[in-house]
Amino acid sequence: MDTPIKFGTDGWRGIIADDFTFANVARCAQGLADYLRADGSAGKGLVVGYDTRFASREFAETVAGVIAANGIPVYQCQEPAPTPVVSHQVVLRGAAGGVVITSSHNPAAWSGFKFKSAQGGSASQAVTDVLELCIESAGPPKTLPLDDGRAAGLVRDIDPNPPYREAIAGLVNLDAIRAAGLTVLVDAMHGAGAGYIAGLLHGGATRVAELRAEPNPAFPGMAQPEPIAPNLTGLRRRTPADGASVGLALDGDADRIGLVDENGRFVSTLEVFSLLALYLLERGDRGALVKGVTASVMLNKLAERYGVAIAELPVGFKNIGPRFVAEDALLGGEESGGYAFRGHIPERDGILSGLYLLEYMAVSGLTASGMVRHLFDVVGEHHYQRRDVRFNPLEREAIRQRLAGSSLPELAGMPVRSMDEIDGRRWMLDAGWVAARFSGTEPLLRIYCEADTTANVSRMLDAMQAHLGV
Repeated sequence: MDTPIKFGTDGWRGIIADDFTFANVARCAQGLADYLRADGSAGKGLVVGYDTRFASREFAETVAGVIAANGIPVYQCQEPAPTPVVSHQVVLRGAAGGVVITSSHNPAAWSGFKFKSAQGGSASQAVTDVLELCIESAGPPKTLPLDDGRAAGLVRDIDPNPPYREAIAGLVNLDAIRAAGLTVLVDAMHGAGAGYIAGLLHGGATRVAELRAEPNPAFPGMAQPEPIAPNLTGLRRRTPADGASVGLALDGDADRIGLVDENGRFVSTLEVFSLLALYLLERGDRGALVKGVTASVMLNKLAERYGVAIAELPVGFKNIGPRFVAEDALLGGEESGGYAFRGHIPERDGILSGLYLLEYMAVSGLTASGMVRHLFDVVGEHHYQRRDVRFNPLEREAIRQRLAGSSLPELAGMPVRSMDEIDGRRWMLDAGWVAARFSGTEPLLRIYCEADTTANVSRMLDAMQAHLGV
């Protein structure tokens, strides 16, 4: 029986050699070829990229062979490339879309099939719904050896890095960062983003050193290549020990960023999103802010302070990206650490995010911890934590019913002021907010909380976990 192919918050993901097999990847590619022919865009071609995970190159070549066998031109990346670099190539070439073989931040056993739209962003829910149907109804995949595809002019090998670097140089004041004399540690987490920030900043007074820069599909020393505090013990230790100004971390496909200050403190993703917004707004940029529902309410306060619109959407860039484009937004992002910027692609870019943070430090003279203190001076002190609770997939429906069916007049001894269902459920209290939703890619219930003190964060998380019985 064929494995059902379902696209979550960002692509279809599965366990390598279990459901993520060459046969199923070929099915996805054939369904995508059928989709592109049906919507009339097949002649524009497809960009195909991949990350540093086990067999990613071979999976990407499988995609390229199927797409080319259907008469659709393929622009094939010849080295592992970050997802935003592949997405940029889609826009640059005016392609019909792109495929990236990656599961981003998932554990090492996982891989994934991300489809990027012609605008370079995550495909919308409407598109992935149709794509799932095309995959389900596709006939046996066609295939063409890549050398034959090259000879026929259907497969073209590309290096997407130089034009991406040129685009970044047009967005960020790299000269200011180079001249600032910063010492920057970059943890590439054995992923596709190794070398990018160091390469862009080479040649000035600022020094960049890399950790875990070599590809390693086992991702040793971490639960998964996600730039969150538990996975960054080395960066958190090394940053103060080496006297570094700041530590930056990129996830497996470099569409997310993690920040460690000069004292070794992990700066939460909610703080980072808010710092980026504050920097752009303080320098005079204006435009809407588009946020996932589990991102910080500091963004709402900044929007009110600077007189810009704000939109709150379900988690996932397939939801955020289209609204980002429609609003011509200044900044879009979500709690997971992925942020998109006006003038670039409507997609998360961890490399660009890190460079904007360094630019903020360079032009303001603030330290990394000083940026956070300044943010709190503007919007008040906020603290945040997320708990990921793994569950048996057989228990999902029971958990869903408890989440959807329960009333909650108070939590942790505090009255609940309001509740919304933008994605899962979010409850607003005087001290802050707490939310719960299912992961779109793994059997996890995510519980989020932002509050005025760390003590209230812990109290509210404990109470919510007990309430949901997980």
